[in-house]
Amino acid sequence: MSDHRPSDDQPSGWALGGVVFAACVLTLIGAFQVVAGLAAIIEDEFFVVARNYTFDVDTTAWGWIHLLLGVLLIVTGFGLFGRAAWAAVAAIFLASLSALANFFFIPYYPGWAILIIALDVWVIWSLTRPGAIET
Repeated sequence: MSDHRPSDDQPSGWALGGVVFAACVLTLIGAFQVVAGLAAIIEDEFFVVARNYTFDVDTTAWGWIHLLLGVLLIVTGFGLFGRAAWAAVAAIFLASLSALANFFFIPYYPGWAILIIALDVWVIWSLTRPGAIET
């Protein structure tokens, strides 16, 4: 009887699938962030702020934050497609930063922000699975 476990030098199909999934979703999140950032920069009145919100930041400032973060996420997503080791570490960091930024963005666009946070958490989970990142 043969053992069908992958060899030590080859990551499992599940791990590779997780990295491809993370790369796809991270690139998609980046595109979403760019669109939200451009919407906030181009039309300052597009996002309506809830009253008495503790973290009241100008929507144009949020727009630049989302635009910059979106571009970094897209670049990192393409790095993940190439299985670059730096991209995996950067993706975990940027997905965490994206989740944090969207937490503060909840009063401006709640449903969208919560969706992006959930996708960020899913990317982090995919990249932290055993065998996902080669050392």
